[in-house]
Amino acid sequence: MTAPTISAKQVKELRDRTGAGMMECKKALEENGGDIDASVEYLRVRLGDKALKMGGREATEGTVASYIHSNGKVGVLVEVDCNTDFVARNEDFQSFAREVAMHVAASPGVLYVSEDEIPQEAKDAELRVFEQQAADKPEHIRPKIAEGKLKAWMEEVVLLNQVHVRHLEDKKTIEQLRAELSGTMGENVVIRRFARFAVGA
Repeated sequence: MTAPTISAKQVKELRDRTGAGMMECKKALEENGGDIDASVEYLRVRLGDKALKMGGREATEGTVASYIHSNGKVGVLVEVDCNTDFVARNEDFQSFAREVAMHVAASPGVLYVSEDEIPQEAKDAELRVFEQQAADKPEHIRPKIAEGKLKAWMEEVVLLNQVHVRHLEDKKTIEQLRAELSGTMGENVVIRRFARFAVGA
């Protein structure tokens, strides 16, 4: 039996309902044949109501952090949201937002906050290129090579997948740092969006 194809739309709907992480939602949907209600139940059992309630709470407070490089040629704005104004004013929360802005400034290739923001057409186009690049390899390993290259590409263009520029030694990704802060604060911390400006770009 082949695993059902799970769409980004289904993952987003489950994330919106539960606040669980993208990979958790994808796994839940795969385990439950794409059934949203059954997947919510599955996540409640796995993660517990408390974790889901925290993740599912609307992140309507937050901050906009900025970073301008010393040469004045690169600037970044990042919106990071949370549940309460109290946390939005917290120094650790503010510091995290500034660190994310600094990382985006140092990463010209970053295009999306999360994997589920990547349009399916963009993924398909990249996959076709990678499949053609692997055309000279044995047929049975071509899909694996193409999938590996797609994963590497997503690490380059997705902010949450990237190792933070200040954590190259311990290899902590932005998502890991976000999850740690979320756990420490007891609130849903969400990197909502970013804009990177570069002179002449």
